[in-house]
Amino acid sequence: MYGELTVVDDVPGEFAERVIEAFQSRRQETFSLAVSGGETARLCYERLADEAGSQIDWWKVNIYWGDERCVPQESPDSNYHLARTALLEPVGAVNATFPMFCDEGPDPYQLRLGELGHLDLVHLGLGADGHTASLFPRSTGLEADPGRLVVMNVDPTGNHPHQRMTLTHAGIARANLVLVTVVGEAKREALKRVVAGDPDCPASHVRAPQVIWIADPSAAGPRS
Repeated sequence: MYGELTVVDDVPGEFAERVIEAFQSRRQETFSLAVSGGETARLCYERLADEAGSQIDWWKVNIYWGDERCVPQESPDSNYHLARTALLEPVGAVNATFPMFCDEGPDPYQLRLGELGHLDLVHLGLGADGHTASLFPRSTGLEADPGRLVVMNVDPTGNHPHQRMTLTHAGIARANLVLVTVVGEAKREALKRVVAGDPDCPASHVRAPQVIWIADPSAAGPRS
């Protein structure tokens, strides 16, 4: 496994604590956070909004997206919609938001990230099939050129609907810190594959200067 595995009963609480710590130790005046999607992400953002209080100055935070479904922003399937309702609206306002727009293609986001240089923090989840962001097993996004930070991608199995825009592994590696939150027994086998370094598991290839996997006991399984 690449990175550190932390097993806690309260994954959203641990996530919030880690984000607050990362903000307070940031290297520059502003702080760039790339958000994710899914129910675990929703719980994490709701907790972050609730617990940050005065510990995060949201006017210094820029929000990016790690991936997005190609649906209208008002769709409940939209990661923008999730972040807006779970985080952006509760905290009131942030310095700037940079949603992904599928109709523009990946190049504008690629250029934006290239100009930014590095993201302070990328939040990811883990799918039961081993995907992270929208990098699905055997998908073309896994074959992106090393210089490509953002791609369009689909799940070749059809299990996950909608075309996606997503960070590549190279894009994720632009983060100073990656937090991966994993909740529930349904994710246990996928996390086991990550721990074993299974090369066919896309999440096994997540790299960054610091990668922390935050899992609950149901996902982590028995500890030896």
